Amino acid sequence: MSEIDNYVGANLTVINDGKRCIHSRYCVLNLNSVFLPDVDGPWIKPDAASREAVIAVVEKCPSGALRYDGEQPPTVNSVRIWENGPLAFHGELDIAGDKSSLRATLCRCGHSKRKPFCDHSHVEAGFTATGEPAAKASTVLAARNGPLKITPGKDGPLTVEGNLEICTASGRTIARETKTWLCRCGHSANKPFCDGSHRKAGFKDEGTLPND
Repeated sequence: MSEIDNYVGANLTVINDGKRCIHSRYCVLNLNSVFLPDVDGPWIKPDAASREAVIAVVEKCPSGALRYDGEQPPTVNSVRIWENGPLAFHGELDIAGDKSSLRATLCRCGHSKRKPFCDHSHVEAGFTATGEPAAKASTVLAARNGPLKITPGKDGPLTVEGNLEICTASGRTIARETKTWLCRCGHSANKPFCDGSHRKAGFKDEGTLPND
């Protein structure tokens, strides 16, 4: 059953893809006149605040569960490394053929039941990994936006192709890449990058999108 709902307002349509939500709660904590917590029935009221205010909150939704009609890609593609948590991508995303969102939180603990997407299993699993790894030498990219193709490898890492800035949780850039391999098994000694540990760890995943 689809969990995608459209909330149509006079000036803006907000789209909610419930299966992507990781409950960061940014929406209900920052604009609770529009995003109503713990209610029965429709929980998003796009006309309860200005179009600009609603857009500002939607664009902060890290998982891409929330988006709005007409949303444009960022001028800089990025992935933020969450402390003890997922990889939060923002860009013109193509995730194994899924181009539905400009934002996504992808599992890096290896325990999600909805791989490649995060489902918050890192908390229950007790996953620990820094959100502030050391930077490596890199130069400013000639272009910083454009299509970003993310391919979850069968039993292996995320292959990311396209202009990408890899940032810490606090926003510090640690690398700039046009092709890279990011760990999603949770065992790499060089996180967020893959070091081949998925083979020794026996990591298994078909590399396909969840069948909802």
